[in-house]
This record gives sequence, structure tokens and C-alpha cells, in this order.
Amino acid sequence: MIQIDALPAFSDNYIWLLQDPSSKRCAVVDPGDAAPVLEWLERHPGWTLTDILLTHHHHDHVGGVQALKGATAAHVYGPALEGVPCLDTALNEGDSLEVFERPFHVLHVPGHTLGHIAYVRTGAQPLLFCGDTLFAGGCGRLFEGTPAQMHDSLRKFAQLAPTTKVYCAHEYTLNNLRFAHAVEPTNNELTKRYRQVEAMRERGEMTLPSTLELELATNPFMRCSTPSVKRAADERNGFPTRSEVEVFTTLRAWKDHF
Repeated sequence: MIQIDALPAFSDNYIWLLQDPSSKRCAVVDPGDAAPVLEWLERHPGWTLTDILLTHHHHDHVGGVQALKGATAAHVYGPALEGVPCLDTALNEGDSLEVFERPFHVLHVPGHTLGHIAYVRTGAQPLLFCGDTLFAGGCGRLFEGTPAQMHDSLRKFAQLAPTTKVYCAHEYTLNNLRFAHAVEPTNNELTKRYRQVEAMRERGEMTLPSTLELELATNPFMRCSTPSVKRAADERNGFPTRSEVEVFTTLRAWKDHF
């Protein structure tokens, strides 16, 4: 069983730390800052950082890679279609890798950036490291890709097991659910989640990981085929949307100015 903890970075980033207690090996996902990782290693003598997994090229996800590579000689995996530092293995859709002898599969999920990838582990402990594509209650901004690309990327995630734990890269959940509630005020499961997250953030607790089951029930960007979400998009536009991609496009533009 892989143990996973969050190393907070900057104001709202999470660097995900994967640990194999039996061998004292660890790996990190999207280390935008080397300091939290190096501090953890200093506090845990005998542990070795063996792998660095990158989802996309933004600095708050790759800024610590060079320092970590120099300090540990960890193997760096990342998207083949983007320029990320110190890359050892370039990954494309359908590729696989092993972390502590556990297999992970790669999905190409453009939208936030054009070469963005995600790491998926299936089986008894299904995991998804999705970078800035999917957030708890939301999704990433479209800095490089199109609404159709992002919608298609989220549909890839929707095909995974509902029990898959979703490890997003930012603590955006409360703001995302505030928007989600504006879209679907009559969604009782969403209202319940929103109130729970409000209480968690008041106590200073992190809201991740999520699960795909929870996202499919409460995240409007994963619910573009749901009648209540389509109605909200239609009302926002003032005319009927003709497709799920149009619903997504409306939601994303609405969220950008919410």
C-alpha cells in the first residue's frame, strides 16, 4: 500500500508525497518548490527520493525539480509535449511507469496546457494525480487549450472507477463549490458537501483527496449532461446550449468571472 501525504507549498499548492515504508523510498508529484520536500527528507533520515512525476510545465509545478534532481538524483517523468526541466523519461498517452513496483498509466489531458498529462493507478488502490486539469468541485483554467479539449479530458477521468481518489494540485475546493452551488442550488449532495468544506476550511483542514464519485455528483464541469446544469447554462446564455461542450464553455466563462 502506497502512503500519500501532502506537502503544502506557496499559498495553496499541494506537492503529493508518495511513500513506500517497506523500502523507505518516496516520490513526489509536481514539486513547484524544493524546500518542503528537502525539509521532509531531512526530518526522515534513511528515506530516498527516487521519482519525480510532473503533470505540466507551469512553474508552480516544476520550479523545485532542478534542486531536487541535484540533491537526490531522482528520476524525472513528465509530459513529452511540454518543456519541463531535467526530464529523464518523456511520457505520452498510453505510456506506463512503475513507482515502487506499482504500475501507473498516463493520460494526455489537454486544456489547462496543451501537453498536460495525468497519472492513474488502477486496481485495489485506484489513484489519480491530475495536476491542474480536475479540481475538487471545479477544473483548471484554459490557458492553452480549448473548451472541447478540456471537456474531453474530464470525460476521460469520468471513465475511471468511481472509487478513484483524486489528488488535485491546489486547495481551491471552497471557491469552486461556491460557484458550483450557484450553478446547481437544488443539488442536495452538493449543498451538503459545500457546508462540510466550509467547516473544514474554518478549522484549517485540507479538503483533498476527493473521489471521482463525489466529483461526478457535485462538480458542474463533470455534469454537463445533467439537465439542471444545462438549464443553468441556458439561463446564463439567454439561449439554449446545443451540446455538452457548449454547456462546458458557458460554465468555464462564467467561472472565470465569478
